[in-house]
Amino acid sequence: MDDFSPAVLLKGGIAVCPREVTERWEMEWLSPHAQKSALSKGRKVPEPKCPIRTEFQRDRDRILHSKAFRRLMHKTQVFIAPRGDHYRTRLTHTLEVAQIARTICRALRLNEDLAEAIALGHDLGHPPFGHEGEEALDAAYRKYDPDARFRHYEQSLRVVEVLENDGRGLNLTYEVLDGIGYHSKGQKDLALEADDEEHLPSTLEGQVVRIADRIAYVNHDLDDAIRAGILELDDVPPSILQVLGRTHSQRITTLVWDIIEQGVDDGRLKMSPRILKALNDLKDFLFERVYLDEKRVKAEAQKCRLVLERLFDYYMQHPDELPLGPPDKKSLSQKELARLVCDYIAGMTDRYAIDQFTRLFVPQGWQVA
Repeated sequence: MDDFSPAVLLKGGIAVCPREVTERWEMEWLSPHAQKSALSKGRKVPEPKCPIRTEFQRDRDRILHSKAFRRLMHKTQVFIAPRGDHYRTRLTHTLEVAQIARTICRALRLNEDLAEAIALGHDLGHPPFGHEGEEALDAAYRKYDPDARFRHYEQSLRVVEVLENDGRGLNLTYEVLDGIGYHSKGQKDLALEADDEEHLPSTLEGQVVRIADRIAYVNHDLDDAIRAGILELDDVPPSILQVLGRTHSQRITTLVWDIIEQGVDDGRLKMSPRILKALNDLKDFLFERVYLDEKRVKAEAQKCRLVLERLFDYYMQHPDELPLGPPDKKSLSQKELARLVCDYIAGMTDRYAIDQFTRLFVPQGWQVA
């Protein structure tokens, strides 16, 4: 390789654009079901193409270098503000989802770059304190705007479309936005077909991330619950362990291999009924014994709710302390101000929210010389 520039690679005296090489490879090698980057529906604001990276690679990089992505390091997955070094955070969850999604996509010859971009962005909108924080922020927001609601997947889209890049957004492609917006399943069983209540991502890569999200969290949350002493492995119903496996590695391998083995049918991913049932049963078990556990995990829920409600009320009463929005916030309506407060609190990490609450509402001792 004698000559290289950001625009072209000179090979045998012929100018070759690295992006075009990758795009041709995708057209020739990827499955007919895969989303090719050259066939993307594009961005809301058209941009010149990068000579090196495909459109989905650019999206991945924009998310990876965003401030919202870095903040995931200090946001709750299940255990609030965990002090143990080995508990998952929202960031490690995101990386595990990306890894599982890439493995599935590579085996099915789908677009790994698209799946990775969706996976890295799918939880950017999560507030502090995990799902407890999501419920608390939704309630606090509705207090000032009854027609509003807070959902982390909608906030993830707002982060990448509006809030990041000093309010200009990241201008991501349609396919990545679609995958982020439709990744969530809540407490529902994993369904592989769309219905009147649930919209599947329009790309198979988005559907892969949606399943990888469930595979990742039920397995690592079980692992963390055992580490925390909330569960023992033998508390898990034998019918689940016999199908999926007794170790973390065995369970993920079983689930990933089943998806690969079942393949794609009529534009939809497939799973065998036996494996899918075991996955949904494990999810139900965790909701009963971990996520909704009143004595331990839920014991801190009211404290989290208090922190976010008090912060919301405070910033509604002191809008000039908000770093977001126009300089003159007194001109905003109550709904507009509530939107700004919601955005600000949603972006907080666990420790920042606790620090702000402590600063504003916890008496500080006098310093005596």
